[in-house]
Amino acid sequence: MTNKTDKRQIPQLADDFKEAYGMDERTVLVTSGTGKTGHRVVERLAARGVPVRAGSRSGEVRFDWADDSTWAAALRGTYAAYVAYYPDLAAPGAVDAMRLFGRLAAANGVRRVVLLSGRGEPEAALAESALREAYADLTVVRAAFFAQNFSEGPMVDGVLAGTVAFPAGETAEPWVDADDLADVVVAALTEEGHLGQTYELTGPRLLTFAEVAAELSRATGREIHYAPVSGAEYAEMLTQYGMPAPEAQWLAGLFTTLLDGHNASTTDGVKRVLGREPRDFADFARSAAAAGDWHV
Repeated sequence: MTNKTDKRQIPQLADDFKEAYGMDERTVLVTSGTGKTGHRVVERLAARGVPVRAGSRSGEVRFDWADDSTWAAALRGTYAAYVAYYPDLAAPGAVDAMRLFGRLAAANGVRRVVLLSGRGEPEAALAESALREAYADLTVVRAAFFAQNFSEGPMVDGVLAGTVAFPAGETAEPWVDADDLADVVVAALTEEGHLGQTYELTGPRLLTFAEVAAELSRATGREIHYAPVSGAEYAEMLTQYGMPAPEAQWLAGLFTTLLDGHNASTTDGVKRVLGREPRDFADFARSAAAAGDWHV
């Protein structure tokens, strides 16, 4: 089925599903609906009065990226979908998953799809293309590293312990706030003018890990240091925390590739969509500290 044919059939398909399943035509499926970005998108859609399905492995709406038999039922009767693939769009298997998800979304009459992707990830770009086979008008949001990785992600323990170890050396990263990303995603899901667009989202300035540690120190009132490690050393650290060795090695390799300097630039993606500047890392750190995210 060509993209052109899909577009002609989508309005009738959506009407059929609305009648058959009694769904509000604005219903949005949020995959990984309890994740770092997913729960933020769910909260924002609900605040706008948009009917939303928070898909997760153990929630009321079951959606498991590792079990494609759960996808069609979660998609049925929806108007739009936010696609946040787990574990990462650059992971093995993501291309096939995106191709199948796109076909199911098209068959179920979904009219908007917004995909979370990684900035400067060649493998993720292949997965984007696979999903775009079904959705020529796919909206792609490519994100820099999240500031919230330090408050609700894998680096929290390091912040609490006073030493953040990571294979980044002196490379700078334009840390993006996950709240900014969620605002962009919701705009793309609910407003006109975003079909077919690709947005690269970053924060307003570049910060090395050492500079991040300094910002965290100021926000928390405690000394927090950055400890540069090699990719191999980081993989070993992950295995000590219980991660299987193959996954740990893949993840460490991904991080070292992304932090080789090719992403050390900022973009105007947040401002293009929201009409405002992105949130600075220092503002994130102060807010997280005030909320007690690093209370010890």
